[in-house]
Amino acid sequence: MTRARTFARDPLTRTQRSAHVAAALAAVTTALCMAVNFCAAQGYPNKPIRIINTTAAGGPAELVARLVGQRFTEAWGQQVVIDTRAGAGGIIGAEIAARAAPDGYTLLLGSGATMVFAPLLQPSIRYDPIKDFAQVSMVVLSPFVLVAHPSVGAKSVSELVTLAKAKPGFFNFGTLGTGSTSHLGCELLKMRTGIEVQQVSYKGGVPAVAALVAGEVHLLFNSLATALPHVKSGRLTLLATGGPKRSPIIPDTPTLSETYPGVEVVTWYSILAPAKTPREIVLKLNAEIARALATRDIVDRLIQQGHEPRPSTPEEMRDYTRAEIAKWGKIIKAAGMKADS
Repeated sequence: MTRARTFARDPLTRTQRSAHVAAALAAVTTALCMAVNFCAAQGYPNKPIRIINTTAAGGPAELVARLVGQRFTEAWGQQVVIDTRAGAGGIIGAEIAARAAPDGYTLLLGSGATMVFAPLLQPSIRYDPIKDFAQVSMVVLSPFVLVAHPSVGAKSVSELVTLAKAKPGFFNFGTLGTGSTSHLGCELLKMRTGIEVQQVSYKGGVPAVAALVAGEVHLLFNSLATALPHVKSGRLTLLATGGPKRSPIIPDTPTLSETYPGVEVVTWYSILAPAKTPREIVLKLNAEIARALATRDIVDRLIQQGHEPRPSTPEEMRDYTRAEIAKWGKIIKAAGMKADS
């Protein structure tokens, strides 16, 4: 009878009581974290914000970072510092951002190079492009253009392919380094058309374009902003743009995909924060980027540099990054590419 009365008063076992206490503590902890995050978001930002740029100072990426930073300053009255950490294909800057405090005060200007190509080619890097970052928004899509030295004689991609197939291995294709967008674009074009070309790697766009203008190489994928002045001067021939649609700057230039469906060669720039950055802060940043990309003067400046404004939700940016990893992973594997090749 005593045992029956005891169970009636306390029907839970010790293990069950512990589980209930643990669940209650977890709920309280979650609620406290949500409250802290909400308070942090309400007061954000109350000090300068740093945007890490992983490319050389003065390049097209820095322009994107500065325009975003300018908008943040105008909206919130806080200084935005562009912290250039070039080197190792963007890995150095990305690693710094991944290890930063998840409070919204350190952001990363991500790109295909840092979020897709580097992780695929160098599995030993110390960040995961999906797990270690909170995607905020895509900012721009930046199509590369295919340009040729006038001596090639081609005026279109189809003419180039015909010439290249008639002379296998004759043409040299410059790239902006192993694993760069230009390198992967060349591999993609080779696979889709069956042409054979010799690749010559350079350390960046400036020396690669100089080599093309000098006739040291015949072909190159490069940014529109870098290539267009040489096209206008007649020193290079513009064959195609690698974007999903024609550029408003060069509307008469066809896309690669018009001749070879699915062949796109673009880079992109996005804003990311360290993983575990409060959702409220991520959404606040996202909303301001969307407003910036609806501002006429910012849109015009980006378009003139060959960028296409492309705001997104955090989820859309995450899914796009995953799709890019899957797409280029297949190209890298088929081509047998390695970081030190």
